[in-house]
Amino acid sequence: MHGPNLNLLGRREPDVYGSTTLEEIDAQLIAEGSAMDVEVETFQGNLEGALIDFIQASATRVDGYVVNAAGYTHTSVALLDALVGVGRPFVEVHISNVAARENFRHSSLLSARAAGVVTGFGPASYSLGLRGLVERLRTVGAGTGTA
Repeated sequence: MHGPNLNLLGRREPDVYGSTTLEEIDAQLIAEGSAMDVEVETFQGNLEGALIDFIQASATRVDGYVVNAAGYTHTSVALLDALVGVGRPFVEVHISNVAARENFRHSSLLSARAAGVVTGFGPASYSLGLRGLVERLRTVGAGTGTA
């Protein structure tokens, strides 16, 4: 699940986020999921409510979430409540090393409840997060086989 402005990847601040597009990241995640025998569903939303609606609507068909909440990472209690409320594990990911950026980016409302956090590895952060989530689900137990 991708938060606000991530639809601009590939052209938004390439010195921070690189040149990989969101479509390329999604395609990579789907291929990696297939190689791990899991189905990956992707979603991007710029509106907080759209992300919450996606979490609530998808909770019956997925086992967990890989979440780059972007700017909502630092501000959205509602997004955290939705993720916790559906009872599915989630991994928080960030393309950039948020700890090396502006002070306001150092605080995450999601991290304390996340199964794990991956930050600073560029688009590979998503792949690492997916692998970590799948491993956790296989170790702890899973339902539908979708991540």
